[in-house]
Amino acid sequence: MRRRKLFINFLLLIGGCTSGISRKNNNYNKSLKSRSKVIKFAVADATGLEELQRNYGAFCTTLEAVLGIAIEFFPVENRTAAAPALQSGQVDIVLAGPSEYVIFNSRAQAIPIVAIQRLDYYPIIVVRADSKIKSLAQLKGKKIAMRTTGSTSGHLAPIKMLLDAGLNSKTDIEILMLGNQGVKALNKGEVDAWTIASDRYKIILESEGLSEKDFSVIAKGTLLPGDVFVINNQWESNIIEDVRSRMLENQDKLLKSLLVATVNQPYEGSKMIPANDADYNIIREVYQKIGQGSFL
Repeated sequence: MRRRKLFINFLLLIGGCTSGISRKNNNYNKSLKSRSKVIKFAVADATGLEELQRNYGAFCTTLEAVLGIAIEFFPVENRTAAAPALQSGQVDIVLAGPSEYVIFNSRAQAIPIVAIQRLDYYPIIVVRADSKIKSLAQLKGKKIAMRTTGSTSGHLAPIKMLLDAGLNSKTDIEILMLGNQGVKALNKGEVDAWTIASDRYKIILESEGLSEKDFSVIAKGTLLPGDVFVINNQWESNIIEDVRSRMLENQDKLLKSLLVATVNQPYEGSKMIPANDADYNIIREVYQKIGQGSFL
């Protein structure tokens, strides 16, 4: 009789826990779906639907399963185009680089939810192995290949390195925004130096059939904050917390799906952490130093 009573109590305990979890999930799903039948998702530096589908299709499918709601891509025209879309409620979640995040946070009060902390993510400045340039000070009067305007590791962070070395980024050097062609320009001698994120350096050299022995790293910057998922501030705080928790709990699946596309190789070995706005003050500082504080 005692054993039967214990067994019944055990079943009731299991049933109670299961019911509690089920109710929690049901409440989450009801709250989420009551605000929208679909989540609009954008990537700040991915322009056009085709690029989104090619590089983030697998991630989108996984995120749908994790959040329990349909995800729909929202293509943007440029890095900052998601700011007005966030402000007007046209887009719900955006994956942004650090420089885009501070703009989205300032202009649209976007809320950071989860950051992707990359391994060895810092800017480096590279010259040819046969170059006489050995320090940043020697770049005065020289040409430097950078990636794109507003890129964290390919523009803003290297600018901070040059400023800290006593160089005026507007008068002491000539900056050429060459996108992914910077290493080719350096190899051909068309520029004197090239800046790139440390975790992309080897990947780019391998893709071009080049070797590290052909180049010399003359400066390394500080560790940079990671890319961050931001969410529309019109969302209820309890749903935002649920979304954050689900992404963190399922980060292995989400990161694995990101790595399906070769363009996302720098995320290899990364982890997801709760996003902290203060980590991005370094980017705000650079905008202020280059006279673009009003841009924020």
